[in-house]
Amino acid sequence: MRTPFVVASVLLALGSATVVGAAGATYPVVESKSAVRIHVGKSGAFSFAGHKHEVLAPVSGTVTADPANLEASSVDLTFASGRLHVIPEGEPSGDAPKVEEVMHGPQVLDAARFPEIHFRSKKVTGRALSAGGYELTLVGELSLHGMTQEITLPVKVTLDGRSLTASGKTVLRHDQFGMKPVSAGGGTVKVDNEIRVDFDVVAEQR
Repeated sequence: MRTPFVVASVLLALGSATVVGAAGATYPVVESKSAVRIHVGKSGAFSFAGHKHEVLAPVSGTVTADPANLEASSVDLTFASGRLHVIPEGEPSGDAPKVEEVMHGPQVLDAARFPEIHFRSKKVTGRALSAGGYELTLVGELSLHGMTQEITLPVKVTLDGRSLTASGKTVLRHDQFGMKPVSAGGGTVKVDNEIRVDFDVVAEQR
């Protein structure tokens, strides 16, 4: 006698679950359209004699966006340490491969031991700026060089149809992740401890 009621209850529960699950959409990152740039400066008594290094970091991962409930959004990004590469422009001729070798080596990234750099958000807060535009703050864990640290990222997000773009910048430190800035010329010219990062990550629903 109660069978119709039970069936109706199950269908109602399934329907509610479907609506909740549909609220957040997952956007796979498009590596070819994304750009994560790392800027490494110079310091020391004769820093004017050195030069800055610009590094590109190919990125993969997913962004889950829920405009109706921003706190339900999340970000999960991975960078292959061995694929980070130095932009030749601005480097003395032939220096880019040498800088990359040091960067991938045990003094810095130690890519052989730590092949991946990973960021996973733990908390997302923010507000809508306009139709499709959002200003967010991401708190998450960055795993780099075998160490995991909590970082905060201010991010601007634009949703346009099935495409999402997340842009922002932050500052990290070598010593924050157990890395030592390399030096040359007896220490008179060395890489700055601070690492500036800016990013434009594009993700699209398939």
